[in-house]
Parts: sequence; C-alpha cells; structure tokens
Amino acid sequence: MVFLIESLVACALFFLFVFLMSRDPVKTIFNYPPAIIERCRSLGLVDEGNRPGGTGFYLKKISALILFGAILGLLVRYVNGCGTFLSGALTAYALWVVVNWFDALVMDCLWFCHDPHFVIKGTEDMTKEYNNYLFHIKGALIGMLIGIPAALLAGVVTIL
Repeated sequence: MVFLIESLVACALFFLFVFLMSRDPVKTIFNYPPAIIERCRSLGLVDEGNRPGGTGFYLKKISALILFGAILGLLVRYVNGCGTFLSGALTAYALWVVVNWFDALVMDCLWFCHDPHFVIKGTEDMTKEYNNYLFHIKGALIGMLIGIPAALLAGVVTIL
C-alpha cells in the first residue's frame, strides 16, 4: 500500500514538474521527435546551446540522475523501510519504472500527442510526427536503462 501511494504521489509531482516546464513548448524542443526538431531549426526557433551532445547538457543530466538517485534512496529508506542495498535498489528502480511508464503512456502518448498546446507554430502540418507513439515508447525503454544507475545509487544511499 505504501508503494502504491508513493507511486501516485511521485507521478503527480512529476506531472506538475513537466506541466510547469512545458509552458513554452519550444524550450523543451529536444524532447520532441527529430523531424519536429529539424523543422524548428529551419524556422530558427531552436536554441542550439541546449542541444544534446554539449558538455553542459550531459552535466545537467548526470547531476539530475545523482540527485534523483539520492532522493530515491532516502525515500525507500525512510518511507518504505528498506534497509539493505538490494531492497533499496529494487524498490527505487520499481518506483522509477512506474514514473517512467506514466510519463510515456499518460503524459506523452495521451497528453502530448493530442494537446494542441504542444504544437509549435510552423509545424502544424506534422500530425504524424506529433502522434509518433513509437518515439515515446522507445524513450521509455531508454528511460528504463537510465534508471539503473539511479537505482544503484539509491541502494547505496539506503545503507548509509
């Protein structure tokens, strides 16, 4: 029951975070399918300073991963009562996977793909790309891999 409540709260907090970040869809352009990014580049809407591949981009991602791993470790230790590395890592990973698939299925496939708010001016004709569910499912599979180091860090935090 604790894990269910924790999962619902985590999904709600993640939704709120994404909602606040997505007020200006162009600022989150690098979460869009590649064809939409390219169209936005041709329209001069893309800030290349935030593009994937730059040192700052990866530094932000690694910092966020460490922060999430530490927070997950504290949560599973003090909320779930995990006291071993294995129980902490597995519980943290399970929570990561729940939020990851909530993001892919609910937020991306149901919300992003169908909400006109996310359609950037000049890309209105790209309906097929906006409704590219496979893009989001692949992203969720990658997200599952990214969750492994965060869960391992959470396991370490659990035993500290």
